[in-house]
Amino acid sequence: MTGQRPGRDRDEEGRARNARPRDGLGRPLPYGTAGVERAPEGLHRTPEQTLAEAQELLDAGMPFHAHEVLEDAWKLAPEPERALWRGLAQLAVGHTHCLRGNVRGAQALLTRAADVLAEQPAPGPHGVDVAGLVAWARELSAALPGGVPTDLSAPVLRRR
Repeated sequence: MTGQRPGRDRDEEGRARNARPRDGLGRPLPYGTAGVERAPEGLHRTPEQTLAEAQELLDAGMPFHAHEVLEDAWKLAPEPERALWRGLAQLAVGHTHCLRGNVRGAQALLTRAADVLAEQPAPGPHGVDVAGLVAWARELSAALPGGVPTDLSAPVLRRR
């Protein structure tokens, strides 16, 4: 195939896919290293399955992997729900940046997520705690200039 770099990781359909193992925060590890199992991409999950799986990953300190699950929902959702799933995916990426110590990236993504989620009706579709997530993202973003809080907890997608 012309235009492809030699040795570039590809999936079965020939699309570029990084096959490097990743750690719990999604950072690439050297080939041959044991990494954290990644969530399969492109799965058709119900909203309930998506939210449950993403919450499990968030609670386990793996927001990058939760983002991948939420991104699938964003890509596959009907148009009226895409903004909700995009906001949730951005929230998970903001949390990832936070845990990686990237304050600037965390603030940008958390603010973007809060802005998107604030446009959603409350209560949110599928029981998503839109108001709680907006507050969580805004409070965390405002606290970040002082450093990442040591008592940082995962966002709660739905009230338990």
